[in-house]
Amino acid sequence: MTFSLTILGTGSAVPTPQRHNSAHLLNVNERIFLIDSAEGVQIQLKRYGIKFQRINHIFISHLHADHYLGIFGLLSTFNLLGRKKELIIYSHPDLEAKIKAVFDKEVFAFNIIFRELNFKEPEIILDYKNITVTSFPLKHRIKVCGFLFREKPNNFRIKKSTIEKYKPSVLQILEIKKGNDLTLGSGKVIPNSKIALPPEKSKSYAYCSDTEYYEKIIPIIKDVDLLYHEATFEEQHRHLIKKTGHSTAADAALIAKKANAEKLVIGHFSMRYKSPSTLVNQAKEIFENTFSANDGDRYFV
Repeated sequence: MTFSLTILGTGSAVPTPQRHNSAHLLNVNERIFLIDSAEGVQIQLKRYGIKFQRINHIFISHLHADHYLGIFGLLSTFNLLGRKKELIIYSHPDLEAKIKAVFDKEVFAFNIIFRELNFKEPEIILDYKNITVTSFPLKHRIKVCGFLFREKPNNFRIKKSTIEKYKPSVLQILEIKKGNDLTLGSGKVIPNSKIALPPEKSKSYAYCSDTEYYEKIIPIIKDVDLLYHEATFEEQHRHLIKKTGHSTAADAALIAKKANAEKLVIGHFSMRYKSPSTLVNQAKEIFENTFSANDGDRYFV
């Protein structure tokens, strides 16, 4: 199954020529999810070859401008291109009022469905056949949610030799894929371990937007394959955390370590840093498998 992340923007509040503001795009078996929608998101979608008419779900972590301003242009373009399919936006309820105010006289050819996020406790906000999306509160100056995308458990993989030797029926194959044994017509039971391979590990991705160091998220994102966590500051600027509600690279690395993440990607870098190399090095001292986010990066889980 496809499970890939394209990073559209990696800067903090003020964009730079190299770094657009926050936006990620996740492809789960060709279901396309947009996570945050900063100013210029349309340009980035086009730049990296994303067919953005396929976006049916947009998740907005919070209502700071560098995380949602691009949604207005995106909605307008959807309309100009003749979109008909409904679009679901998950956000703070105030975003609905902002969108309706901007498009007061414009008639859309598609429905926009607004889903209010729960900023008090984790909540499953989307449940598909093969994936769930969970929102969870973060710690910032205003209400913020992170998002966890997790595949549902995969089926056992029936061996080719099983089909050839025992010629199971369709119903028996379905039972084998669920992890059950095979009972032959003679009554003999063939253990599942002899006729099928274990399921592939379910894939997962967590997006931790603007937040201070917040240990309450650790049990939610435990064992995640790919963790994105903001890392606005180097250690020398730790004194700015309480004022701004952000994290250092070391903070992000400690969360990754305690959550037993497979890989950490840090971003939302302050424009004061010409390069994220020091941030990455500081994170690697705590969590070795750390990478800096760059606009256009793609990660495959």
